[in-house]
Amino acid sequence: MNPNPAFMQLVPFVAVAIIFYFLLIRPQQKQLKETNLMLAALKPGDKVVTRGGMIGVIASVKEDEVEVKIAEGVKAVFTRSAVGAVLNQSKQLK
Repeated sequence: MNPNPAFMQLVPFVAVAIIFYFLLIRPQQKQLKETNLMLAALKPGDKVVTRGGMIGVIASVKEDEVEVKIAEGVKAVFTRSAVGAVLNQSKQLK
């Protein structure tokens, strides 16, 4: 028997695994890394939007919590992971 056909049957599976890695796994890992960097860089004065859609300004940052000023005289405490995005990121990069 010729062992070449058995090897050729594995080639499509290897190709699919490589495609999954580059199209699904790698971008997701990159996005997770960027999110963790963003959460680690939170500081008072940053304008943020929570994962629930609430927009506010960070009043204080503790170890795993952030206090967000939602309105005049209204503050709420969220976990860091509840912050979905920093809205004034372009000012931070300059």
